[in-house]
Amino acid sequence: MRRFYEQAAVTASEDGYGIVLDGKAVRTPARNPLTVPSRPLADAIAAEWNAQGDKIDPRTMPLTGLANAAIDRIATDKPAFAGSLAAYGESDCLAYRAEGPASLVARQQAAWDPILDWARQRYDVRIETTAGLIHKPQPAETLERLGAAVQAMDAFHLAGLSPLVTISGSVIVALALAERAIDADTAWTASHLDELWQAELWGEDTLAAEARAVRRRDFEAGARFLELVSPPS
Repeated sequence: MRRFYEQAAVTASEDGYGIVLDGKAVRTPARNPLTVPSRPLADAIAAEWNAQGDKIDPRTMPLTGLANAAIDRIATDKPAFAGSLAAYGESDCLAYRAEGPASLVARQQAAWDPILDWARQRYDVRIETTAGLIHKPQPAETLERLGAAVQAMDAFHLAGLSPLVTISGSVIVALALAERAIDADTAWTASHLDELWQAELWGEDTLAAEARAVRRRDFEAGARFLELVSPPS
């Protein structure tokens, strides 16, 4: 749609921080107030609205989209949504290693083992790894504890976590990033290690590179959303 406002701004209330357009409160697609829990996140969402040109392009407003999802979709059934993300722990990509060549195996070990070691220590769990793609079940206690970590998050943290899990294929990578054990670049490289290695070996495919760029944009939006929801003190 065409831009219909002059200025976006932030208002504070007991419920959090809302966004207003020329003084009128913004609502989500489900007509709920667009209210977020932190001022930095609200400021960033207002900046997305202020950055729009003559026409509003939702693709350039990822933080607004994630906030809408938190309010309209996730908060209405948080346990089910959290469970869908926690389920990635059953086949976490970090647990499945290449059988060869040696250079790829070594690169996976260098990038993935420190993240797995962090998760083992952080959650006091055992994480099984295997070579190849045949499914290897994780211990029930491991899945329970990883699932509990996801279930403990509120709707806004789950909104930021969601693209990290679904794009990386790893709830462990997403949790490590959410808890600031790794940064976004490390998380992205770890979760796309095989694809990046193939591109180095055989050359880059234009369509694959474009698709990866879109995924990276969404991945980084999720990481930024999490950081803004709980900014460093």
